[in-house]
Amino acid sequence: NLDSVGSVDSEFISVWVRDPQVHKEDFWHTYITYEICLHTNSMCFQKKTSCVRRRYSEFVWLRQKLQNNALLIELPKLPPGNPFFNLNSDFQITQRMRGLQQFLEAVLQTPLLLSDSLLHLFLQSPLSIAKMDACAQGQTHYTVAQAIQRCVGYTRFPVEEQHQEEDSKACCDSDCESTTSSGLGNSIGCATSVEEDSSYNESFSHEFQATTHEAELCSSLSSSPSNQ
Repeated sequence: NLDSVGSVDSEFISVWVRDPQVHKEDFWHTYITYEICLHTNSMCFQKKTSCVRRRYSEFVWLRQKLQNNALLIELPKLPPGNPFFNLNSDFQITQRMRGLQQFLEAVLQTPLLLSDSLLHLFLQSPLSIAKMDACAQGQTHYTVAQAIQRCVGYTRFPVEEQHQEEDSKACCDSDCESTTSSGLGNSIGCATSVEEDSSYNESFSHEFQATTHEAELCSSLSSSPSNQ
């Protein structure tokens, strides 16, 4: 966490897992997403601050993918899956959230894993599992870097929130609203959530198809006799 950042000149990667939110797919299916906030000055990351939401099953998928791509490395454990996980239990949710954060912290301390594009897509894009797989294999109209750059949101981190809380003491209670839903920090807004994957991916695909078409058109025009 930020306590271990050190001096400004030292490299750091800070990650938070927080703000659990319950989502209902239908009457029978409910799940929780967790907010993943990343703050770094590492050259390994294209974006120095980011915020996405992921669910537990996506963490399980990520660990398996990282293991497949780095067979000689013993990956850190995830908090165990529980078929009787209680979505209404603050204790169980908090324990799982802390376990997920510890998993990511351990992963980010392993240099070899930092070169895995799936890790970067997981942490810094809202793409679905299928889209992350396709993008990493070069089967999409956009690159990994473009997928990451596409997710833009207003991100606040615990150290900033602490300063803002100190500055807002003179503010009237009626003008200040807290969105804290866990002990790990306030809710952070991301431009695109996991639930918006389909619309995100469709607009993303159309945009880069158009860009590719324009590039091909310009190329053909520049090579025509009239332009030489």
